[in-house]
Amino acid sequence: MKHRVIKTALALSIATASAATLADSRAHKPFWPQKKDMYFERVATFPVYENLNPAAGDEAEDTTAAEISAASQDGNVVYYSDSPKQRIGLIDISDVSKPTPAGFIALDGEPTSVAVNGNYLLVAVNTSSSFTTPAGKLSVYSLDNPSQPQWQADFNMGGQPDAIAVSPDGRYAAIAIENERDEDLNDGILPQLPAGNLQILTMGKDPSQWQQRSVDLRGLAHTAPSDPEPEYVAINRFNIAAVTLQENNHIVLVDLRRAMVINDFSAGTVDLFNVDTSEDDVINPVDTLLDRRREPDAITWLNNWWMVTANEGDYEDENGVQGGSRGFTVFSPFGKVRYESGASLEHALIRAGHYPESRSENKGIEPESVLAERFRHQEFLFVGSERANIVAVYKTDAWHKPELHQLLPTTIGPEGILAIPSRNLLVVSSEEDSAEDGFRSTVSLYQYGARQAPYPQIQSDPKQLIPWGALSGMAGDRQQADTMYAVPDSYYGESRIFRAQVSKQGTAVIKDALVLNKNGATVDYDLEGIAQRTDGSFWLVSEGNSGSRPNLLIKAGADGSILEEISLPAAVVAKQKSNGFEGVAVTGNGARETVYVAFQREWTDDPAGQVRIGVYRPASGDWSFFYYPLESTSTGWIGLSEITAIDDTTFVVIERDNQQGPAARVKRLYRFSIAGMTPAAEGETFPVLSKTLVRDLLPDMNATHGWTADKVEGTAITRDGEVYVVTDNDGVDDASGETRFMALGKLFR
Repeated sequence: MKHRVIKTALALSIATASAATLADSRAHKPFWPQKKDMYFERVATFPVYENLNPAAGDEAEDTTAAEISAASQDGNVVYYSDSPKQRIGLIDISDVSKPTPAGFIALDGEPTSVAVNGNYLLVAVNTSSSFTTPAGKLSVYSLDNPSQPQWQADFNMGGQPDAIAVSPDGRYAAIAIENERDEDLNDGILPQLPAGNLQILTMGKDPSQWQQRSVDLRGLAHTAPSDPEPEYVAINRFNIAAVTLQENNHIVLVDLRRAMVINDFSAGTVDLFNVDTSEDDVINPVDTLLDRRREPDAITWLNNWWMVTANEGDYEDENGVQGGSRGFTVFSPFGKVRYESGASLEHALIRAGHYPESRSENKGIEPESVLAERFRHQEFLFVGSERANIVAVYKTDAWHKPELHQLLPTTIGPEGILAIPSRNLLVVSSEEDSAEDGFRSTVSLYQYGARQAPYPQIQSDPKQLIPWGALSGMAGDRQQADTMYAVPDSYYGESRIFRAQVSKQGTAVIKDALVLNKNGATVDYDLEGIAQRTDGSFWLVSEGNSGSRPNLLIKAGADGSILEEISLPAAVVAKQKSNGFEGVAVTGNGARETVYVAFQREWTDDPAGQVRIGVYRPASGDWSFFYYPLESTSTGWIGLSEITAIDDTTFVVIERDNQQGPAARVKRLYRFSIAGMTPAAEGETFPVLSKTLVRDLLPDMNATHGWTADKVEGTAITRDGEVYVVTDNDGVDDASGETRFMALGKLFR
């Protein structure tokens, strides 16, 4: 009887939803021809530490984070949960290009989520003293003045709250009470009581009159049915809440009006093909994962009918098998899979240079957040990858086959996705924060309306699956104006040369990867520069360190075979420090061929602020040197990261500091000439070069309003004189993974 009642309730809800959704879709279908595609473009990145308050005892180095965000009714104020600081932060985004700190609300516990319902701000607060005695509350604040929320009421949640969702009609709030497990207890194996549940608030104008009900979710899942752990909740316009039980790998539908479960089903498993499951410093997507539990985190309603889950995974079962299927899934209300992304999203991020190789043995890109929303007349699906630091944007004209529209780069650990359609804004909060390591938590703003996708500027061929990242040096092809080469550094093993084709619009597509080999075996260099010789072969440099890795000048054939490895003289090697070879250039050919190598920083006995430019003549095997004068800095250090020949006597170098974000100060191109100068051998006095500023790269790097990278690493001058500069994304390891490929035009006419 109970089963029949539940199915009948679901059928009635779905029948109502189906008719209303059809009417809604007809009402919003435009009667004029559709314009060309439009895209989201990042317009600002707000570092959350700017909201710290020294008067309240905060210091700029304090850990602070933006996790989940909500916005005021007018879309001018963003509220974000800051778990480390136990507060809600406020950002004034009335000017989207210049978000400003607007203070915070101090709490007496850890905020886990925020939501806005009309004139009220809802904050879920975890006040648990232990895993076995979970506790929490929902705090309600008035937004009569959106910039100064005022506390109104608290509701006891009877456990540890996680996500909040507000119904589109504003009548209900649903709060997932997770009562999360202790991962250090019995290896985190479920069950670990007390069980979680769903709390429902029926809301009105006066919070003191709001009514609270509880929905029992026990006995539904196949995995640990006695211990449901609700993770996320979403509500459609018919007041049906979809709840994910992540560790239980289950989805539950709740009728909020009746506070009743009307359907539930397993999230199921996925077979994944062509994925990388080995953390061996090489992205090699050739593996297969069968029966991988989805274990969805976030969930959203698509057109009020279909449900989309971000299948992050969070549980390792008693057999040591992890969940998480590296993608997203579209479900029907009856639990039928209508679309499965499989490894397609991961493949897209491999092509964009955002694949986190260090997570291959875990859950890959870990999609964690998902949101469906309409902007103007276009329905979109946004999927956030926690480990790849990307929000993938899909068009959902055909709900059963989402179409990848664009990729939005974020900072590290995107957690919350918030849409503000009334202002054509998408807000992404990224939670990872480490002042010591130079990266900070941020809130990024993206505006809808751009005529072309601004990112990525460089990617690999969409018809192939060519992994790449950590680009550290570039060079133009001597024969073809639309061709250039790039090399990755030691973040990846099996060193290789990428060949890229450059478009007239200044973007690049990596067409193939030439794996280097020495006597038939792969090699692991720390490549930092590349230059093409007149016969089509290459000079490469590998950076050494003060330990086991030598600085090497490498001659490689056009087929990738290593022809020669050249070391510095012993007297120079004795002065070696960690920051060595950082770029290579070549002029001439035959007996007149000369190779120039940039050293990044000073070595032992070098004058402060002067670094070597090494000069090697293959015909004689002799080394000699110039000194290049560096800029000064009061923070961090400054060094060279590239050298490129303009002609036989003129060169351009990248000079940069090691700072990122707002702290970045020096990212520049300088030119110098050696005309009339003679380099000196080791032990002699090296001539000091004179330099001329060519371009401050900071305006170029900041033109896309993101987090300024510290490592601008490569320069290429094509046969027709076009200049390109690229940043190193550090393999998406403690880095955003964003690669800036910048077309600077013909700087050296």
